[in-house]
Amino acid sequence: MNKLILAIVLQLICGGIYAQSSLLQNSYSRNKTTLNGKWNVIIDPYDNGSYSYRLERFDEMSKSPRSAYYMDQQVKDKTDRLEYNFETAETLMVPGSWNMQNDKYYWYEGSMWYRRKFDYSKSAASNEVMLRFEGANYKTDVYLNGKKLGQHIGGFTPFEFNITEHLKDGANSLVVLVNNNRHRDAVPTINTDWFNYGGITRDVFLYEVPQKHINDYCIQLRKDRKNQISVKISTSGLQKGEKVSLNIPELKISKEYTVDQNGEVEDDIPVKKLNYWSPENPKLYNVELAAGEDQLSDKIGFRTIAVEGTKILLNGEQVFLKGISIHEENPVRGDRCFSMDDARILLGWAKDLGCNFVRLAHYPHNENMVRLADEIGLMVWEENPVYWTIAWENEATYQNAQNQLSEVMSRDKNRASVIVWSMANETPPGEARTKFLKRLVDYTRSHDNTRLISAAMEKHKDPNDKAVMIVEDKFAEYVDLLSFNEYIGWYTGKPQDCDKIKWIINYNKPVIISEFGGGALAGFHGDVNEQWTEEFQEAIYKGQLKMLSKIPQWSGCTPWILADFRSPRRPLGYFQDGYNRKGLISEKGDKKKAFYVLQKFYNQK
Repeated sequence: MNKLILAIVLQLICGGIYAQSSLLQNSYSRNKTTLNGKWNVIIDPYDNGSYSYRLERFDEMSKSPRSAYYMDQQVKDKTDRLEYNFETAETLMVPGSWNMQNDKYYWYEGSMWYRRKFDYSKSAASNEVMLRFEGANYKTDVYLNGKKLGQHIGGFTPFEFNITEHLKDGANSLVVLVNNNRHRDAVPTINTDWFNYGGITRDVFLYEVPQKHINDYCIQLRKDRKNQISVKISTSGLQKGEKVSLNIPELKISKEYTVDQNGEVEDDIPVKKLNYWSPENPKLYNVELAAGEDQLSDKIGFRTIAVEGTKILLNGEQVFLKGISIHEENPVRGDRCFSMDDARILLGWAKDLGCNFVRLAHYPHNENMVRLADEIGLMVWEENPVYWTIAWENEATYQNAQNQLSEVMSRDKNRASVIVWSMANETPPGEARTKFLKRLVDYTRSHDNTRLISAAMEKHKDPNDKAVMIVEDKFAEYVDLLSFNEYIGWYTGKPQDCDKIKWIINYNKPVIISEFGGGALAGFHGDVNEQWTEEFQEAIYKGQLKMLSKIPQWSGCTPWILADFRSPRRPLGYFQDGYNRKGLISEKGDKKKAFYVLQKFYNQK
């Protein structure tokens, strides 16, 4: 059966707006119906399902009743054939990348069509039903029962649709087109140093809400007051004067509010005694919200994070960020992380290392990571995938970056563990780039002034003295933490050169070394000066930690990286074989010698 049928059918039926519904807060705790499992798939490398002239043709036909009738008959006919096509297609598991499930797709970049049939009956006739994707890489078009719901751009943030009008009582057919092609004007852009996993890589599920429901909320300590909880709640379907309640039993807080004309509530609640969240004491309070028949619960920690000169203050006390960078990859299973078990492996290793802080690089990770970080006491740096050389002067690129940042901020604003929003990684200085990043900073601060802002910047050599490293960047003026990547001993010099380096950092801000390290093949041993040996990597870490301790503003680090991860940029036979080997742990879970160097340093810090 010719797969070109895809083009005819889905261009006939697509229509609609390329936009998602707004994200409801805390879908995590809703009663969910999972759509995970086996999905039928059809590969579409030539994008046969995307010929625009077919859409234009049938849009024109639909302008008259007779043509509309003819079009409906065509849709029914072609839809029947499409369903047959999917019935004979192979299956892949969702969540999961297509790359890791079939060798023939390992290097595939392009379009893949997914189809999942499911039966559904609403628990209450008046309820609204939401369809949520926790993540799909990179561009995703979603169709339900022959109607296009919309499109989402970005591979690492959640999106959802209100499908109440399109859902049938009984059998339903969900079709999803995912395309992971890299583009110059995308975020991230064409060139990255990680594997471009394609497909529906995180959970997919349905959940119901009453017509009158809680849409969003933000409950956290005010930035300027450690004894006052700021509350913002927005609702949907509620009229002015209707009630919303908030309860935090352990704090003896029980409030009932009447919503304003926008269905919103704002309040500041004084508290006499609060058990502050910290890595040593990851206290989470049960928070209960209700609006009519809608009831939600969450576990929220309360803490403050601020900077004072070169100090980072957690709950008013100075803290050193003992961190590690992490990619969203389960090295043992060999795919994108998506489950709580995956999160427990990665963050468990970080805790074993002695960390109180993790950098989730270079894009938003799944919600399990920050939920678990809340629970076990790890502070978190979350990063927008503005990576290397973005199309700085393209307005659509900026809007893409802002949207991805907005989506992760919306999802994780109630997580006490999240203390840093990072704007970018290793972006070359320039006027257009600085303007781009400054717009992101302004947007972030206008929506959340309770967290710190940073970006992983770079250093450069003094042209007159190779032993002098200088950090200076126009963008550094706009961040709270001065963070930069440096690889003394790996890309620059030898491990012993760390002793010779002098740093010039003329900023009165806390300094975070967001990356340092070097590669080693686990189990490969030799002389301390022999690259790729564990001894060489170990020497880099010893030299780096000694060198960095001399920087007066040094307030923490997130070395690169927790575990070896896949990267097409790393083809060196035997030593790399398609992996970035800078991990402290191998792709098989074996700890390298440098792991214990950093562990000892953190345990003594």
